[in-house]
Amino acid sequence: MELNLCLMGFGSVGRELVKLIDRKAAEINAQYGLTFKVVGIATGAHGLLLDPTGIDTSFALADHWGDRAWPATDETRRQLIHGCAALGTGALVEMSPINRQTGRPALDYLELALSLGLHAVTANKGPVVHGYRHLRDLAKKQNRAFLFEATVMDGFPLLNLYRECLPATQVTGFRGVLNSTSNLVLSLMAEGQTFDAAVKYAQSIGIAETDPSNDVDGWDSAVKVCVLANVLMGADLRPEDVDRTGIRGITPEMMTAAAQADRKWRLICSADRTGDTITARVAPQQVAPDDPAYRLPGTTSVVQLRTDTLNQLTLLETAPTPAQTAFGVLADLISAARGHF
Repeated sequence: MELNLCLMGFGSVGRELVKLIDRKAAEINAQYGLTFKVVGIATGAHGLLLDPTGIDTSFALADHWGDRAWPATDETRRQLIHGCAALGTGALVEMSPINRQTGRPALDYLELALSLGLHAVTANKGPVVHGYRHLRDLAKKQNRAFLFEATVMDGFPLLNLYRECLPATQVTGFRGVLNSTSNLVLSLMAEGQTFDAAVKYAQSIGIAETDPSNDVDGWDSAVKVCVLANVLMGADLRPEDVDRTGIRGITPEMMTAAAQADRKWRLICSADRTGDTITARVAPQQVAPDDPAYRLPGTTSVVQLRTDTLNQLTLLETAPTPAQTAFGVLADLISAARGHF
């Protein structure tokens, strides 16, 4: 079986995805009888490519597209999705930057893909926060996959674990550290660096953006809380519904006091169910040595799920990279092709 791929976005994750597909091609074919063909790529920087016979990924990775590329507008992106759907069995892979306010236009592109009979796979949290129920129901109606493993904890199979391995189970709450940048900053501050110096270091190694507010003010964490609460707990939350406090208020004096008490500061994400009400929170907290979040160096993440069947599950992800996020996308594509959705 061959699955045609239309890549919406070709940043670090998209580039790692095509490298991973090339590296794993023989293994995937041998194990699943499955091959992938990239037929479309759309980027904001370089334009748009469509080739029904398959795009040479080495050419795409070279970034010198020249006159082979179309301008990447909303209309040409929609035409690209139509073109991919016309080729038969395929998937839209949505990896564009997040719009946390509305989830658009990524949500619109995923909706279009599903309506045309394509599978829809995304690493973009926005559409899951703002359109999960709609896209889930549309995918079911079309007998297509809507999968998004790479939206939380990169390629760690958290959502697939819930979907595939926890039947007849209710998640009653969760707690964890879900933002790599804030955890790195707090770890560096615990070693004596100032907040500004820690942020600059995170920026210098490519972990933090030029404007770090999405991470240090807790917005990325709030979005991830919404994804988990909406998918695992049946909530319908938006980032504004999360009680959110970032880490800018953590001072060196607070770090010293925590160390003297054998505590560490972490940006803790949580959601809890009380009756029919789900409350969600992101806030700095001191954690003790017996807390799984205590020994959490650098960009490592952790989440604890509370359930009505297995009590508590603790999942740890160490030092995520774009390649690990790309693996989450690849795992979803394999699941879609195999009908595991």
